[in-house]
This record gives sequence, structure tokens and C-alpha cells, in this order.
Amino acid sequence: MTNRILLRIKVIQILYSFYKGDKHNIEKVEAELFHSIEETYVLYCYLLHLVNCLTDYANEKLEKRKHAYVIHPHEHCPSVLFIKNRFVAQLAANKELRKYIDKQGISWEDHPVLIRTLYDEIVESDFYAQYLKSKRINDTYKKDRDFWCHVFRKIFSESEMLTEELEEISIYWNDDVEIVISFIIKTIKLFEEDNGENQPLLPLFKDNEDRVFVQELFRNAINHDVEYRNLIQEHAKNWEIDRLAFMDSIILQAAIAEVCTFPTIPINVTINEYIEISKYYSTEKSSDFINGILDSVANKLKEDNKITKIAYYTPN
Repeated sequence: MTNRILLRIKVIQILYSFYKGDKHNIEKVEAELFHSIEETYVLYCYLLHLVNCLTDYANEKLEKRKHAYVIHPHEHCPSVLFIKNRFVAQLAANKELRKYIDKQGISWEDHPVLIRTLYDEIVESDFYAQYLKSKRINDTYKKDRDFWCHVFRKIFSESEMLTEELEEISIYWNDDVEIVISFIIKTIKLFEEDNGENQPLLPLFKDNEDRVFVQELFRNAINHDVEYRNLIQEHAKNWEIDRLAFMDSIILQAAIAEVCTFPTIPINVTINEYIEISKYYSTEKSSDFINGILDSVANKLKEDNKITKIAYYTPN
């Protein structure tokens, strides 16, 4: 499920915590890094389970409506087409998800207001009306699957209430919601009805190379921190290292560790990825500064034959 972008962010976050707090044993910090990554997978399953909870809410609402003496004129009547969504039925039966939910004790029972609010936002959306109309004309599994891609993209990703409640559930999820939603949309698109309850979900790590990548990136950033910080100072010209934005120095340290550690990752890829991370996590001017420092450091390391790469960054 994870990708290299998320893994880089996790390393930067744990480095920031390591240097800002009381420095701990490296093995303990590394364990915390992997725990943070595992918590991202918990979030992935929490959000997938939210699909079933919203459908259950709609079904319960419909049953109550059938037996109600008085119905509020402005109350939404749940659609059977929404409740009978074939993708949702397949997801609810998914062996892998059900096993993980039981193991982690994942539940939305303590968040009734959120469930009600999200449901109302869904049924009030334009794409919900279009979905029901198209389903009446041509009921297909693909329509059911695509509908929930729209829900994640247009409702969940923009819901401040959802983000706030997720952050209250776990401190590890503060910056993960957007990227995990992108993983879920990818997951939904991979679903095939013929796979039934055995449809595979995304694994925590795509392969062992990603697990090795995050471990080696963290270890090398820590073990060579003095060397890398000296490189930053050398190429920062008139800037004193202790006057740099602290997050900038952490991002640079991780980026240089990647440049020095992974010969198969082109330098331009590394530089571009950390520039993008800096736009989100650091100051407005950080991206240009980080770009310049990394380009200068990479050129120097290459001239000194300290790195060998399959590709090399050439600034525009």
C-alpha cells in the first residue's frame, strides 16, 4: 500500500521527532518508524470499513422509515440502489479486510454524528443523483465501484470533520489522510467482481525493496548526520546551519542520505521528491533553497566520485 513518497515523509517525520525530542536509542526510534507506517495501514482499513458503515447506516435508516408513524418532509429516504451496491457487498465480505478489522478492533460506532453527516453529504451531492439515475437505466458493477471512487475523491477527501475525527483516533494520522485516500481509490479500481471475497487488498509494502528502502534511508540519515550536515553547511554559502529552518535541514539530511545510499535512484528523482515534500512541510521559500543546495551537493559528490548513479540531475 505504501509508496516511496509516503516512506520518505515518514522518515522525515521520525527524524524531526528524534532531533526535537530527547534522543533515544536508534533501534527504538526505528521501531517507532515502522509502527508509524503500520498505523497508516490501519487508517487504510478504517477508511475502507467506513464504506460498509455508511451503507449499514442507510439500511437501518430505511428500515426505521418503514415503521415510522411520522416522517419528516426534509428527511432523506435511503435508496435501495445505494444499499444494494455490489462493490460494497463484495467489500463487506472481503476476507482480508474482515480479518484485519477483527484483529485491530476497528469500529465507527463511537462516531454517529460523523456517519450521519457524511451520509447526508453523499446523498446531497450531484454525483449521487447521477449515480441513481444511471443505475436505473443500466445497473453495472463498474458503476457501483466508480461511485465510491467519487465518494472518496469528492466527499471524504474534503471533509474537515472526517480529518479531525481521524486525528483524534490516532496521532499518527495527522498528515496521512490525503495520501491514504489515493491508495483506497487505487484499491477500488483494482476490485473485480469475479474475485468475490478473495479480492486482494494492497499490501503494507509493495515488496521487500520498499521495506529495505525505508530502513536504509533512516539508518544512513542518522548514522551520517554529522557528515551530511557539514555538506549542507558547506553549500549553504552565507547561511549558518543553525539558522536554517529546522525542517529544511531535516529534509536536506534525508535527501542527501538518499543520494548517497541508493545508486539505482536517479538524482533528479530524489531532488524532485524532496522539493515536493518541502512545499508541504516547510516554508514558502524552502523549495528553491532545497533545490539549490541538493543540486550543489550532488554535483560535488559526483565530482569527488563519492556517488555513482544511473542518471543525473540537470537543472532547467
